Amino acid sequence: MAKILKKEILAPNIKKIIVEAPEVAKKAQPGQFVILRIDEKGERIPLTIGDFDREKGTLTIVFQEVGKSTYHLGLLNEGDEILDFVGPLGKPSEIEKFGTVCCIGGGVGTPEIYPVARALKEVGNYVISIIGARNKELVIMEKEMREVSDELYITTDDGTYGMKGFVTDALKKILDSGKKIDRVIAVGPVMMMKAVSELTKNYNIKTIVSLNAMMLDGTGMCGICRVEIGGETKFACVDGPEFDGHLVNYDLLMARLRTYLEEEKLSLKLFKEKMGIQ
Repeated sequence: MAKILKKEILAPNIKKIIVEAPEVAKKAQPGQFVILRIDEKGERIPLTIGDFDREKGTLTIVFQEVGKSTYHLGLLNEGDEILDFVGPLGKPSEIEKFGTVCCIGGGVGTPEIYPVARALKEVGNYVISIIGARNKELVIMEKEMREVSDELYITTDDGTYGMKGFVTDALKKILDSGKKIDRVIAVGPVMMMKAVSELTKNYNIKTIVSLNAMMLDGTGMCGICRVEIGGETKFACVDGPEFDGHLVNYDLLMARLRTYLEEEKLSLKLFKEKMGIQ
């Protein structure tokens, strides 16, 4: 059991919870994830670790309510307990002094890139961060990202805050200015990571992306989270979740992520009806 110690609404349908999980917090590293199950009838869902505090024994998870399980998780309150909370899973991010690193977070990818940017800054990298959202209301963790970045750029699709456009527009502007970037790390929607990877490939910049594929057991046994990397099949849960962005078959990944869209919508609809929620 893992108790929710704190809950906060960051933006519409985006929530943050701080969970008491000392054994997981003790070993957690940037880039890793947990798999949780709310109750005995719940499904197992993977969520990236947004932060951890070893002394307090806590983990921070930021999630967007998009399906039945994340919606259900969003209904829990401080003091409630999550039945299963397993981790840390996956390989940690590669943290070393590369030089100048650009950390890009799109939407709820921002909380996931935060511990990575912080760790890269701590080992002496010059960190340029770009965070993007559809509009000002959905920009999250600006203060936290500013604290771990030497430069921070914000983009919104509609121009209501920061630079109008996508994270790739800000990245291209930085690259065209002549600034040398040694590595790019991007976390967010698959289309965003694909666009970032296509851009950086033209500049021959090593690019790492975090793949949130469908997962079940998180140990590599079931094979559900398979992704194609450089023509080879890999399992996101044990071989990743981070991979070379220039080698990912994004079209195949997006097709797999769409496999159960209708079932997910139906599951959420039935859950709301059961709970009496409009």
